Amino acid sequence: MPTPTELTLNRDIRSPDYTLGTLYVGMNFYGYTCEDTDRHLEDNLEAKVNGQTAIPVGRYRLTTSLSKRFGKILPILVCVPGFTGVRVHGGNTAADTEGCILLGRVRTVCGVANCADRVQALIELITATEAEGGECWITVR
Repeated sequence: MPTPTELTLNRDIRSPDYTLGTLYVGMNFYGYTCEDTDRHLEDNLEAKVNGQTAIPVGRYRLTTSLSKRFGKILPILVCVPGFTGVRVHGGNTAADTEGCILLGRVRTVCGVANCADRVQALIELITATEAEGGECWITVR
């Protein structure tokens, strides 16, 4: 069985309104992320504010599926406690997400930019890994 492809999202800037991070595939820089406020749900799922809360830290399977909301194939995190439909998609600020991870090539003051090519590259990485019989996993910390 192939070795899983491991991604790591390091949350490195936390504000009351958003959470910024850096995404790696293995040890290689992949892009920047923007999420809703990190309310440390790993300590207390009851702290969740719908549509305004980042997912709990943890390790999640990452695959792709058709997003009904966006009408296209997008990455999705599987079995996130307290959440359903957590995607990786484009957007610029936490106002553009409801618990999902925004992925971009550039970090801005309060978000990310240049998203389309990074998201497409991630879709291709996941698809290629799965075509070879492997899995992708993302560790959020």
